[in-house]
Amino acid sequence: MTRRAVVTGVGHYLPERVVPNAEFETMLDTTDEWIRARSGIERRHFAAEGETTSDLATRAALAALADARLTAQDVDAIILATSTADLTFPSAATMVQAELGMTGGFAFDLQAVCAGFVYALGTANALIVSGQAHRVLVIGAETFSRIMDWTDRSTCVLFGDGAGALVLEANEGGGTSADRGILATDLHSDGRYRDLLYVDGGVSTQTTGHLRMQGNQVFRHAVEKLAATAETALDKAGLGCADVDWIVPHQANIRIIQGTARKMGMEMDRVVVTVQDHGNTSAASIPLALSVGKVRGQIKPGDLLVTEAIGGGLAWGAVVLRW
Repeated sequence: MTRRAVVTGVGHYLPERVVPNAEFETMLDTTDEWIRARSGIERRHFAAEGETTSDLATRAALAALADARLTAQDVDAIILATSTADLTFPSAATMVQAELGMTGGFAFDLQAVCAGFVYALGTANALIVSGQAHRVLVIGAETFSRIMDWTDRSTCVLFGDGAGALVLEANEGGGTSADRGILATDLHSDGRYRDLLYVDGGVSTQTTGHLRMQGNQVFRHAVEKLAATAETALDKAGLGCADVDWIVPHQANIRIIQGTARKMGMEMDRVVVTVQDHGNTSAASIPLALSVGKVRGQIKPGDLLVTEAIGGGLAWGAVVLRW
C-alpha cells in the first residue's frame, strides 16, 4: 500500500468589491476591449479597507473545512501560500490558525509568488507521505491590490484579490496511477530571471514597493516552462496528456493558458478557466479555480487533474492529482 495525500474538501472566498475593466478607463489610458484582448480579464475582486490576506484565507479555510465536514481541531498543519502576508511576522498562517480556533499542530507561510500554491501542495504532500501530518489545510491567499502601481496600465489591470483552500488527508492507495490523491509533483526555480517579475521594495530596503513585470519576457518563459513541467509531472506519474481530464492552470492570462494547452496538445474544453472573473490572484488562483470548477460541476471524483503555475523567481512547477 502507498500513502497518498487525497483532497477531501475545497473552498474559496472572494472580497465583495467587484472591479470591472471599465473602472480603469476613468484613471488610465486603457479600455475594456484592450484589457480583454491582451489578458482575457473582464473583472476582478479587491479587498475592502482593513480586509487582510489572513481574513480572506480564513474564510476560504472555513469553506474547505465545511466541505470536508471537519473542524480546525481535525487538522495537523496549515500551509498558507502568499506573497502579501499581513505583517512581516508572524506568519499569516498562524493568524488563520488562531481565527479558526486551532490550538494544536503547526502553521507556516510559503512564498513562491504565483507558483506558491503548487509549492504548497508539494510541501503538504511531503508532510503527509512522510507521516509527519495526517491532515493538512493548504491555502492560497493574496491581496495584490495593495502592491499595485496605479499609474502602470501594463500591470495594475491584471491582478485581483482572493483566496482558495484544500484539505489534504492521508489515505492508503495501491501505488498505481489509479489512486486518488497527489500522484506526482515537479518543482523548479531559476533566480537568474528575477528581474522579469518582482516587487521593488521589501523589509531590508524599508519600503513596500510595487509590482514590476516585463510582460513579454514572462509570457515567453511561461508557455514553454508550464507545458514542460506539466508533462514531466505526468511522466513521473506514469501518465500522459491523453489521460488528463482537466488542466487547472494558474490564471494569469488567457493567452498563456491557451498557449500552454496548445503546446500540450489539449483542447480548451478540458481547461478550467476563471481568469475572466478573478484576474491574476497569484497563489490564490489555482485553489480558486479548483473550487469554482467543482461548484460548476466540471471537476468530479476520480478525474485526473494537472495543475501548473509560474511566478516571480522565476519559480514554476506542476502537480498531478486524482480528485
